[in-house]
Amino acid sequence: MEARLLLVRHGETRWHAENRYAGVSDVPLTTKGLAQAEDLADWARLRGVDAVACSPVSRALLTARPAARALGAEPEVVEALREVDFGWGEGRTIAEMAAEDADAVRRFREDAETGAFPGSEPPSAAAARASQALRALAGRHPGATVLVVAHNTLLRMALCTMLGIPVGRYRLVFPRLDNAAVTEIEVSGDRTALRSLNVPTRPASAGGTRNLAV
Repeated sequence: MEARLLLVRHGETRWHAENRYAGVSDVPLTTKGLAQAEDLADWARLRGVDAVACSPVSRALLTARPAARALGAEPEVVEALREVDFGWGEGRTIAEMAAEDADAVRRFREDAETGAFPGSEPPSAAAARASQALRALAGRHPGATVLVVAHNTLLRMALCTMLGIPVGRYRLVFPRLDNAAVTEIEVSGDRTALRSLNVPTRPASAGGTRNLAV
């Protein structure tokens, strides 16, 4: 039986405003990011989610917990769903890197695999561990719907691998996964179907930001 995996990028962090690469860095959620996690929980409750899994990185765990709590469960923490280590790019912006080595940034933009940042985790390795983890989750939950909270780059790489797209093209094919938005895939064995991409979980009629204590 196929499983439905609802892939979600964690909520907004304090590095989003500057668009800094956050891989292994433990960057906290903003107030908006915490509100996005609560909106995701409301959405998951209505969607009929059976289980919740997430990356061990705190920004993903904090995004997943409200949804798991709404289901009366704890999120399953999956080590293989941690974000990619960006090496030279970790904690930096594209503009900062281009000022130091424009050719390196050009190579990355042309092909994110052959032009991966120096010292970073190889994209093919990251894609393999993530796709294997997602298929294993599907295998443990046949016929179920699983909410999976992880990371922008890792999930895009995994999607490429699972859909038969060269991983070096992940930035072109999937320019971005929005914070707390849902991308749904159907997984059965080694087969994957993309059902939806970047579906928002915040109600369209909702205005402003939740008043949350940080």
